Amino acid sequence: MSLREVQSQLLPQNYQSLQHVYADDGLHLKGTAPQTSHEQYCTLDSSFAAAGYTVHTSSSTLSYSPSTESPISQQECLSDNTYGSPISVSCITEDPNDLKHKLRELETAMLGPDSDRIDSFESTFHNQLILEPEKWKQLLDIPRGDLRQALIACARALADDNMLVVDWLVTELRQMVSVSGEPIQRLGAYLLEGLIARLASSGSSIYKALKCKEPASSELLSYMHILYEVCPYFKFGYMSANGAIAEAVKGEERVHIIDFQIAMGSQWLTLIQALAARPGGPPCLRITGVDDPVSAYARGGGLHLVGQRLSRLAESCNVPFEFNAAAISGCDVELKHFDIRPGEALAVNFPYQLHHMPDESVSTDNHRDRLLRLVKSLSPKVVTLVEQESNTNTAPFFPRFLETLTTIPPSLNQSM
Repeated sequence: MSLREVQSQLLPQNYQSLQHVYADDGLHLKGTAPQTSHEQYCTLDSSFAAAGYTVHTSSSTLSYSPSTESPISQQECLSDNTYGSPISVSCITEDPNDLKHKLRELETAMLGPDSDRIDSFESTFHNQLILEPEKWKQLLDIPRGDLRQALIACARALADDNMLVVDWLVTELRQMVSVSGEPIQRLGAYLLEGLIARLASSGSSIYKALKCKEPASSELLSYMHILYEVCPYFKFGYMSANGAIAEAVKGEERVHIIDFQIAMGSQWLTLIQALAARPGGPPCLRITGVDDPVSAYARGGGLHLVGQRLSRLAESCNVPFEFNAAAISGCDVELKHFDIRPGEALAVNFPYQLHHMPDESVSTDNHRDRLLRLVKSLSPKVVTLVEQESNTNTAPFFPRFLETLTTIPPSLNQSM
């Protein structure tokens, strides 16, 4: 907020009609420019030349009479001058300091002694801006060059809506990060970009600008398969879950697996092969695949493609197999979609699913807890959870930022 806006809010309406403010370059009386006259008079332009003041007169501008110490209208002084001729010497003092003093007295009379706060506001705010960075450094106690602590402090200030601290820290962080520097500098560059995007509410625009061309479904399926083969992140989670399920259903003749977000069903290829080699023969296996209908684009078709793929493998391994497709979002799934049958050993699998579901901090419906209660009511023999170590469900920004920063590899964390 500028000084002019502060004055317009603090000054009474009758005082605002005076149409004059104290600016950085002196006193300005708003109106039209004075016309030149050869009569003997003292204009504000000449008397204020040394002080750097400028004055413009108009029919709406008030003057001050030092003889009566009261404001008088310009119309009273220039009753015979209707064309904006300059003010005569009887209407204005020749001493600019005296004029300023009289205006100060007028302010005091109309507003009281608190009018001095208007003049002190700008200087106080200016001094605060000059001193704040040093105060921030002391209060935040950030060691010089500590990028990690600076990022945390900036995120905390952003969460607290402390824009002065955010602006200063962003300026400092720009000097500390680099997309081509050390690993921590590169990480800091992307985290800083995220902070700035949140500050400017431009995250969606950045996402759209960086989003690549949508690949064809066949290409996307190929990319997903390559990622699964080369990245141990998915494969390790799937293998661990399969091991727990195989152990839990050991000796069972009928096994029912409910898989949330089944994708292409790649997780169950190794389990079907393991069940086929089980002593005493394989059990009757039934898999219910739950997946959002939008995933059909990545597969190039519906869940029936997954059922066909798994059925062919099970047939080749002599494993009795049945596939139940539930093309529905996990937030909307109900008991009827599972086709629960008595006598089946039930296993429930959540592969990278629950972190996508909103909880109580996001929605009053709390879809995640509703689904977990539904699964609990089924009394499964085992529930496997494959999940990333990042809580992207909760609404608070600062805890999510800390989790993102602290889940980096330990080797990189040591260099911080």
